Amino acid sequence: MNKEFLTDRVSDLLMKSGFSVSDRCYVRPRSFDLAARRGGVLLILKILSNIDGLNEKTAVEIRRLAKYLSGSSMLIGEKTRDHNLEGGVVYFRYGVPTVSFGTLVDWIVDDVPPFVYAAHGGLYVKIDGRLLRKLRLESGISLGALASELGVSRRTVSKYEIESMDTSIDVALRLEELFGQELIKPVEVLEPARPVAEALGQIDDKVLCHLAQIGFEVLPTVQSPFNAITQNEELVVLTGVGKFSSTMLKKARLMSSLSIITKTLSAVIVDGETKVERIEETAVIETRELELIDKTSDFADLMSEKQDR
Repeated sequence: MNKEFLTDRVSDLLMKSGFSVSDRCYVRPRSFDLAARRGGVLLILKILSNIDGLNEKTAVEIRRLAKYLSGSSMLIGEKTRDHNLEGGVVYFRYGVPTVSFGTLVDWIVDDVPPFVYAAHGGLYVKIDGRLLRKLRLESGISLGALASELGVSRRTVSKYEIESMDTSIDVALRLEELFGQELIKPVEVLEPARPVAEALGQIDDKVLCHLAQIGFEVLPTVQSPFNAITQNEELVVLTGVGKFSSTMLKKARLMSSLSIITKTLSAVIVDGETKVERIEETAVIETRELELIDKTSDFADLMSEKQDR
């Protein structure tokens, strides 16, 4: 299955499952392919037939975008190296949760989350350490006796209980058999939303520098259809910068679709004069208009005027 066909299948599946799905990101460079939302769940999706095609630079950008937009990154693929991805298993590529199309169907359609993840050395599961300790104490089984039954050390059993240390599938199933209860926990596919707290480094673009100077937090991107996410306490704006051209028109339309899914605003700031006020939901702002702005509230007002027109 090639990338385009797989992307179509993923998009169709999500829409049939109640997700709103963005237009496909066909403008290069592209770190991600789709954005999709259902309720409070926002997914920033990369789709590759072979998941080994994801490089570290792209993975970092996808994860940063997801974090900035209070969403979760995910890679959907078919195979790694010379074998297919296993169903019900979560793989990780540079920190991006990665699943097969079949695993996505189980999770999205049938509400069956994955319980197994792949790491160096094999497949592992997460167990509920607190519940394990409770069941062991209620059964009157000592740490040593349980360790002997499992063929592991007392220290390992202690880590299962206190640290909820991950273990092999065989050990986890043996524990469930011994105590007659489910102890294996689903893999956390969705990353928890948390504030962004990282150094942004130098902002070189003149337009983005001006936005930072008037009070916005500017989060530059490298491989996205927009140049930055510009935000303050009230606004989050997908921001494009460049000359007014056919490529900019394509980016503006795509940014409009993405802004609807991500519940943000979108704007392109263009060199020279243009009579275009907006492209779909994306406001078009001339650099000369931006140069007259010295407050974030004025920028918000200008965007609102453009979109109302």
